Amino acid sequence: MKTEFSLAQLADPDIAQADKILRACVHCGFCTATCPTYVLLGDELDSPRGRIYLIKEMLEKDQPPSAAVVRHIDRCLSCLACMTTCPSGVHYMHLVDQARLRIERQFKRPLTERLLRTVLGWVLPDPKLFRASVRLARLVSPLLALFPAGQGGSVNPTLMRRMRAMLSLAPGGLPEPGPQSGSVFAAQGPRQGRVALLQGCAQQVLAPRINQATINVLTRHGIEVVLVADEQCCGALTHHLGQDDDALRRARANIMAWTAEADRGGLDAILVTTSGCGTVIKDYGYMLREDRDFSGPAARVSALARDISEYLGRLELRPSQRQVGDIVVAYHAACSLQHGQKITGLPKDLLSKNGFVVKDVPESHLCCGSAGTYNLLQPDIATRLRDRKIANIATVKPDMIAAGNIGCMMQIASGTSVPVVHTIELLDWATGGPRPGSN
Repeated sequence: MKTEFSLAQLADPDIAQADKILRACVHCGFCTATCPTYVLLGDELDSPRGRIYLIKEMLEKDQPPSAAVVRHIDRCLSCLACMTTCPSGVHYMHLVDQARLRIERQFKRPLTERLLRTVLGWVLPDPKLFRASVRLARLVSPLLALFPAGQGGSVNPTLMRRMRAMLSLAPGGLPEPGPQSGSVFAAQGPRQGRVALLQGCAQQVLAPRINQATINVLTRHGIEVVLVADEQCCGALTHHLGQDDDALRRARANIMAWTAEADRGGLDAILVTTSGCGTVIKDYGYMLREDRDFSGPAARVSALARDISEYLGRLELRPSQRQVGDIVVAYHAACSLQHGQKITGLPKDLLSKNGFVVKDVPESHLCCGSAGTYNLLQPDIATRLRDRKIANIATVKPDMIAAGNIGCMMQIASGTSVPVVHTIELLDWATGGPRPGSN
């Protein structure tokens, strides 16, 4: 794609990077076939190619984002399926992130939307505030019928429709808090390694059993696990909202905490059980590449970051004496794992080797509609994607659904009665832990 940035514009490292990304695009349109919003809506401007044109024009002309640009960028899930499909290696993720940052800084949204996005960026990364908000949602949930439901083909949700989506997704109850920050879990038997485990934000409130299952599996196989004190939200939620000052502040805090732990006791890896977080942590090196004080440490942290499936793939897991039986598992490939981190076969191989009958889901490349805060901000599109995903899952007649991302788990579980569990929970069960859902 031809670009026409001035030399003055190209002096900006972000514009120089955007120029490189744009020039890689050859207009082929392969991305449209795997873009969820284009598949649903059939609008070229709701495809990666269309959004690239909009971003190019906005950046080249150095214009404030128009309402139309904002509308089509907001509808992007950042599922990154386009990056998997693209034969030219267009790094769409870094381009759309730059567009979101410009929108956040230069476009004045309606007051109610500004307030909503501010509240989401404030509450979701803070486990205490998030826990309180879920409890409040439970109190308000009897009023759910008063909030309007989505209209068939609606793609421009109102504030009330978004409020309904938030209340609908709130769980009926919350489990007791899980392992505490600052804890160290000793390896059983001779120590074979030492890792830090990301505690997560929403996940530690909604499903602390995931981290507990991870600790069980790792310590059972000789790995010491540290929950690093002073760790914060990874920054993914606010990063994708365009609130980069907040996201980078959190990233720097985590980098300092993790590198201090690595220097003090040594770390083989920083393990992540929420793939949306993992994709961003692995990108810290890029996000802070121009930061003189943090570029080196950020690259170090990104190099240490591993999805839990990557790390377990290096271990020889020991199955328990009892058999898990012929449990049919539909494996849902989270977009951030398959497209963002290019991890596809490994989780399925781990499940298969440990006794489960693993089934691929048709249209596995298409997003379930969760995408961080997307199912709250774009609930109608998200619901259509969820229903399509669940219909595809139903064709393989599973006993359980496995995924590697808490957002996907909550999204899919909101539309099916089939148990939805994390991959690590099944591996914990297979190697001596409790059956998921039994405790």
